Amino acid sequence: MIHPTALIDPAAELAEDVQVGPYSVIGADVKIGAGTVIASHVVIQGPTTIGKNNRIFQFSSVGEECQDKKFKGEPTRLEIGDDNVIREGVTIHRGTVQDQSLTRIGSRNLLMAYVHVAHDCMVGNDCIFANNASLAGHAHVGDGVILGGMTGVHQFCRIGSYAMTSGCSLVLKDIPAYVMVSGNPATARSMNFEGMRRRGWSADTISALRQAYKTVYRRGLTLEQAIAELESQPQGPELQLLIDSLRASTRGITR
Repeated sequence: MIHPTALIDPAAELAEDVQVGPYSVIGADVKIGAGTVIASHVVIQGPTTIGKNNRIFQFSSVGEECQDKKFKGEPTRLEIGDDNVIREGVTIHRGTVQDQSLTRIGSRNLLMAYVHVAHDCMVGNDCIFANNASLAGHAHVGDGVILGGMTGVHQFCRIGSYAMTSGCSLVLKDIPAYVMVSGNPATARSMNFEGMRRRGWSADTISALRQAYKTVYRRGLTLEQAIAELESQPQGPELQLLIDSLRASTRGITR
């Protein structure tokens, strides 16, 4: 059902069962997949593609122009996957031509109230961003990441899959996969071992990652030395994910 007060551009493409609440505005070059529910007072600008079964709550702004002085109105994009929950007052901006002209959010993510995802960010699947967490431009976030409330992530930072931040953390450097950080500026505390157990990972896998954490953070090795040490060990996919996130770091890792 589309409420009669909603304003939908004739060039927008909505699946037949999309619901749009009162006073929402959907611009041209917007595509919205089946089963998606748009609450009242939501603004969606394009070019934006939104997948299936998403829920977007009131007063969110999705696909708006980025807050970047370099932006000159180029036709950049936003892509959002399936089964996401985007709560009240969330802002998600399109990309810039200085990067890939694209902001992307995967599937099954929960973005709580007032989360901000800036231009050119890449967010994976199954993430939880608590209230007021903010990603600055060009940040990359892997799968299963949890950002505590009011976490701030600096431009170009990379956060590896299954990492976690505590509330009010200021992330200035890259966070390797699985690592838990807190503080202003954020520092490494441990790995998200409880999250591993909840996902049903074996005791051997968790033990190997515990030793890997000690290799990176407790032995006084440089990053390259730690990577070489990890690569000399038997590597399952979980350890390889950690190694890949260490190698992908461009800002240095959170210590």
